[in-house]
Amino acid sequence: MGVSMSGPAFSWRMVPSMYQLMWQVYVETSSGGAAAAAIGVERSSATKLIAAQGGVRPRQGRHAGNGKRLSYEDRCAIEAGLAVEESQASIAGRIGFSNSTVSREIVRGRLKSGRYSAKRGQAVAVTNGKRPKPCKLVLNPALRARVEKDLSKRYSPQQVAARLRFDFPDNPEMWVHHNTIYESLYIQARGALRADLAKCLRSGRIKRRPRRPDGPRDPRGQIPDKVMITQRPVEVTDRAVPGHWEGDLILGKHNRSAIGTVVERTTNYTLLLHLPHGYGTEAVTDALITRLAALPDQLRRSVTWDQGKEMTAHNKLTTGALGEEFKVYFCDPRSPWQRATNENTNGLLRQYFPKGTDLSVHTAAELAGVEDELNDRPRRRLDYLRPSEVIQDLLLH
Repeated sequence: MGVSMSGPAFSWRMVPSMYQLMWQVYVETSSGGAAAAAIGVERSSATKLIAAQGGVRPRQGRHAGNGKRLSYEDRCAIEAGLAVEESQASIAGRIGFSNSTVSREIVRGRLKSGRYSAKRGQAVAVTNGKRPKPCKLVLNPALRARVEKDLSKRYSPQQVAARLRFDFPDNPEMWVHHNTIYESLYIQARGALRADLAKCLRSGRIKRRPRRPDGPRDPRGQIPDKVMITQRPVEVTDRAVPGHWEGDLILGKHNRSAIGTVVERTTNYTLLLHLPHGYGTEAVTDALITRLAALPDQLRRSVTWDQGKEMTAHNKLTTGALGEEFKVYFCDPRSPWQRATNENTNGLLRQYFPKGTDLSVHTAAELAGVEDELNDRPRRRLDYLRPSEVIQDLLLH
């Protein structure tokens, strides 16, 4: 690819060490401001670039400076050496490249004045290195139509890709990787898929959100002294002994109100926590102590909760208020199936407390009415006995 004598304009985006550092910080923090600060550019410059890429980190420049190609830093070393009349052979030996590589670079990066410029050399190298490969979804209209059809039916990109291989096992031209679908949705400059199809994704996002990296987390705001679900006794897991509960919150409109839900694992018996003044840790733990303390000792053994901050003061539950043997266990992050009984009950409760409504308007008496109705509902897991019947039978024996 030829370059005019004036040459392409230089930009910091052409320096892989800066460009990829910006993306690395963005991946780690999800913050365009932090990414901009890391390389000393305006926040608007970084956020516009990230948005233009749909949040997808470019591949170009990820492996720059690996010794196979000249980096911007190498070009700066060449410019500095020539400025003090160092020989090309000496420069080549110092930066670890052949004399011919340095010679060709000096020709490519020469300005009209005859002086070598590292910025000019970098701009030419980046411009010449761009060999965009047309997206498969652009080149194959039949594949594109099928992908768009499946996305409109709310298939995930993984489901679309897997189904294509199932339906066209002998036709690789009708195969596409799910990442290609995601990138075609997020990067509209590719012109491969309609932008409105991004709304069909489960997340509804039009920009890729970085995955939180592995490694230690900032301890601020975390729940102290957690006992994880993996340490829960077998008697809790197999539901052999009553008195072990699962708890959670159902949230109202804009997450400004909540109702606590606590379900006994053996009987499906449900208690609702009235939280008229918010769902901070003190409000939730106090309400939980009040409800569980009213139960017989044999129905007060443990509660399993998710890692919501409302349980930060969980030690209040285990320091005598509910008995010396009472335990609190925490589920793994983002693992609602570890509280399956509670999750199922929360689904039933949404019939009474729909999503997007203000839950603070419900009185304690209204919650008690819902609680009684739910505990009087026959359950298949109990052979269609009512939770109220099963727990009463346990108390009588």
